Amino acid sequence: MERSIFAVIVGGLLAIITLGGLAIVHSAPGSEPVGEPASPAARPEGDWRLLDPVTYENISVFPVVASYTQDTSSFLTLEEGLAAGEVIVAEQGSEGLARTRDGRPVYIPLPTPSASVNQLVLINRSKRPLLLLAGELVSGGKQDRVIGKDRIVPAGAPPLPLDVFCVEHGRWTGASQFAAAQTIVHPSVRERAAVDQKQTEVWDAVRSGTTMKAAPAAPAPRMSMSDIQGAIATNGRTEAYEKIYQSPAVGVSIDGFVNEVQRRFSQATSGLKGERVVGVVVAYGGEVAWSDIFASGDLFDQYWHKLLRSYAVEALARPTYRAVASRDNANEFLRRLNGRETQETEPGVYRWREIREGQLAQIELDALQPKPMTLHRLLLHRTS
Repeated sequence: MERSIFAVIVGGLLAIITLGGLAIVHSAPGSEPVGEPASPAARPEGDWRLLDPVTYENISVFPVVASYTQDTSSFLTLEEGLAAGEVIVAEQGSEGLARTRDGRPVYIPLPTPSASVNQLVLINRSKRPLLLLAGELVSGGKQDRVIGKDRIVPAGAPPLPLDVFCVEHGRWTGASQFAAAQTIVHPSVRERAAVDQKQTEVWDAVRSGTTMKAAPAAPAPRMSMSDIQGAIATNGRTEAYEKIYQSPAVGVSIDGFVNEVQRRFSQATSGLKGERVVGVVVAYGGEVAWSDIFASGDLFDQYWHKLLRSYAVEALARPTYRAVASRDNANEFLRRLNGRETQETEPGVYRWREIREGQLAQIELDALQPKPMTLHRLLLHRTS
């Protein structure tokens, strides 16, 4: 009898210990069910590292690098799409003429409303979703226009009424279709388009070069307001804004400025191992002002030259402070803001969101297909 009672007690204790062990296994935070292999932890987006700044004159460019990036090969850029004839951007009310890859003309019906300064028609004829960035300039129509907001246009979508801003005051002649998207306007203009969304402020920023309010004793910029006004004051057929880069009215060589920054940038990022440059944080003098970060190194590479040219115009239009921004301040541009948030969503395609915190504005474009990812992240220090 004693043995029998002892066996029952021991058996009960073993059962309690076993059940307790199972309870511990199942209650462990983040653990996988027993018997199933643990899935690899997903790498978080935004796992970035900031390199030392690349400095030249009054600009500092901090490369942003990541050891893991997304696959963005399924997305088409506007520059690629227009060059290949797979994307049509046209004035409203125009004929839908396009050319195939072999050069054959094809007519595609477009909506018939009369032409509008602030709205174009876009058709994505490709088999890939199209990425649009606020500040991309489309040239070749009756007036140069700037894309007003980051968005994604799915493949096979119906003709899209596209909100834009004019950056070429006073001309309404030329072709009804747009031929190229080889320029991104400089940050002061991009800010007015992407954040303020007002045509009058966009045009004011184009004419004045920069919306930054300099101190009375600030050193003079190398590109004056009259330089920029002289460069864009043309009734030529195309590319009025782009004449900022070409006109002899501009007293400095923008290409020379860009080439020197690019040389230093390439040298600073050439030794990376297991990491890719996915974006930059940009400062003018001691002020950190701007950041563009992408989901992949490949996507950054596609936009980098256009972005660098835009940063250079901004630098040349700002006072020539030689101070260098601190790395701590630049790191602030890698954090997520906590402030008032606004969202817009096209179900199954993309989500656009804006967060404002004090003088900072952060805009993120999330692709929802083929897998969720933040394709582009813009953070800027507002100048007003």
